[in-house]
Amino acid sequence: MGILNVTPDSFSDGGMHTGVESAVAHARKLVAAGADIVDIGGESTRPGAAEVDAAEEERRVLPVIIALRAEMPELRISIDTRHAAVARAALHAGADVVNDITGLADPEMRAVCAEFPCGVVLMHMQGTPQTMQLSPHYDDVVAEVRSFFEARVAQAQAAGIAPERICLDPGIGFGKNVEHNLALIRGLESLRVQDCPLLMALSRKRFLGALWGDAEFARRSALPTVVMSLQAAECGADIHRVHDVDELRRALLLRESVYSSNNLN
Repeated sequence: MGILNVTPDSFSDGGMHTGVESAVAHARKLVAAGADIVDIGGESTRPGAAEVDAAEEERRVLPVIIALRAEMPELRISIDTRHAAVARAALHAGADVVNDITGLADPEMRAVCAEFPCGVVLMHMQGTPQTMQLSPHYDDVVAEVRSFFEARVAQAQAAGIAPERICLDPGIGFGKNVEHNLALIRGLESLRVQDCPLLMALSRKRFLGALWGDAEFARRSALPTVVMSLQAAECGADIHRVHDVDELRRALLLRESVYSSNNLN
């Protein structure tokens, strides 16, 4: 899953793809590099980010979705939003997946996802983007995130969303400290509920800089993301949401060669 932020303030690439032409050009690069899904976001949810109203979010993302759908009919497009109105408009415009950082907390969002035959990424977050990193606390982060997933998958089913349409994201960095993030990676397979795929979004996350001791290097280089994503793959990750698609795709192919005799080409 390649990341396409059309925001002015995302933590690592804000302002880089705010025009439709620039955004579509970047999406082409992500697909050429091997992205199976392009995840389009019109609101930054980095720690401390201010909420964007739905109208502004739609203004940012809808022209990009429409242009991409016209140019690449087979591309799977994901809309990264926590607003039901934006999700509905994006699905009408041609999006295939709703990636919701609130885990379908809003009944309206559940209704939208039940109405459309879309995929759903259900993420865990403690708090809100404004508060989540102030003082995150868990007695057992793996058990608590699993319990959250069990409850939200059941809630989604009750709303008419089949588990086969759901992907689970433990929300690395969303209301978690470094130790919480590492515990979730180690315990990833135990988070799987009803055989739902597991998504990991480790790309350029701040905790990588904390582990490395160099925040700029973790943001500038693909290496920390690639290393931790490979570890996540070993622990059960099925989908990887990243900025640097080519580097991770190549690394995953090399990893696959250990288990397969298939030619990498």
